[in-house]
Amino acid sequence: MWETLKNAWRIKDIRKKLLYTFGMLLLFRLVGVIPTPGVNPEAVKSALTGVDVLNLVDMMTGGNLSQATIMAMGITPYINASIIIQLLCVAIPALERLSKDGGEEGRKKINQITRYVTVGLAILQSIGIIMTLQRMTTNTSDPVLKSGYNNFWGYALISLVMAAGTSLAVWIGERITAKGIGNGVSLLIFVGIVSNLFNGIIRAVSLLFGGQGQYLDDVIIMILTTIVIVVLVTFVDMAERRIQVQYAKRVVGRKMYGGQSTHIPMKLLAVGVLPLIFAYSFMAFPGTIMAMINQNSGAYQWWQANMNQQSWLYALICALLIIGFSYFYSAISFNPEDISKNVQQQGGHIPGVRPGTATTMYLDRTSKRLTLFAALFLALLATLPTFLWRTVNVTVPFGASSILIAVQVALETLRQLEGQMTMRHYKGFL
Repeated sequence: MWETLKNAWRIKDIRKKLLYTFGMLLLFRLVGVIPTPGVNPEAVKSALTGVDVLNLVDMMTGGNLSQATIMAMGITPYINASIIIQLLCVAIPALERLSKDGGEEGRKKINQITRYVTVGLAILQSIGIIMTLQRMTTNTSDPVLKSGYNNFWGYALISLVMAAGTSLAVWIGERITAKGIGNGVSLLIFVGIVSNLFNGIIRAVSLLFGGQGQYLDDVIIMILTTIVIVVLVTFVDMAERRIQVQYAKRVVGRKMYGGQSTHIPMKLLAVGVLPLIFAYSFMAFPGTIMAMINQNSGAYQWWQANMNQQSWLYALICALLIIGFSYFYSAISFNPEDISKNVQQQGGHIPGVRPGTATTMYLDRTSKRLTLFAALFLALLATLPTFLWRTVNVTVPFGASSILIAVQVALETLRQLEGQMTMRHYKGFL
């Protein structure tokens, strides 16, 4: 990796793209320190303690939500909007035709619709979050909203400022994608997650030297666990199942085409991190609703005591949800019938498998086996913090989704960097 970066730095065009990417990421972090008017950051930080869904958002934004900055919503409304539009493209025929047959113009329209939905979601989510936190702290000496902002105009101002922050984050991400290296939106999430991981490691080291119950063996176990997870995630993320495809020879005019062999790459971890995010959100939703209604209720107290990340029951239910969401996302994102038709139309076939229905069934069976492995792997990652806490009493300051997202974004960015270097060294591009 370091050799790739060193070689890329020597190429003028790539060096400009790298500097542009670093500059835009730096701008994103600098803008993230501007406070939202009318919001008390200390009250927000204390109120987030019992709201699991918002802690997940805070992790994705690099702590901007707990600090109540204008980037408090970060890029999460855009992620939610993208998921919603992706699901609607499967459910609504008009959107499906636009995404598949519309070409470049169709993709532009889909992106434009996603931006509009992002702004709407950012406004609604910001209002919902501020109203929830304000309701939880109304009877305390330190409410979330400052004096004079607990009214319609105060909520309107705060929601517009946070929505503007989200729009700016989306613009920065799109600029990085167009003029920099890697996927801009993914890199913004990567920066936030790395920031949280760094802060967690700093806190662990501070506790170690401060003598507040964190011992040397706990820190060593945490560091070793991090290294093992990164290695495993890297290995699994790069793994793929290659299905051989043989194309028959055909004569067109005076030339002969075909007769070559290629393969269909099927990623082992094709479902990505979405099953983890869906499962975490689903598990956090009941606790968040109960916290909004009454934090002193018996149901909320039971939930906090028995459905936390240190509970075996929580780990079991979360693992089952991850497996279920993995198969669900695989079913809507992978269509073996379309692949089978494309292979057959191009005169190809899988050796030992009849074209048509048999090929579709073969691809579907292979996809389900890969999904099973991916689901079990993600479930193992999700339950690892619980296992460490229950067995060796070690708290890991990060989630499985954090490591998985960070590794996937780093690998994808590195692949794009290597691809651009290859193009510039290829004969004809000199």
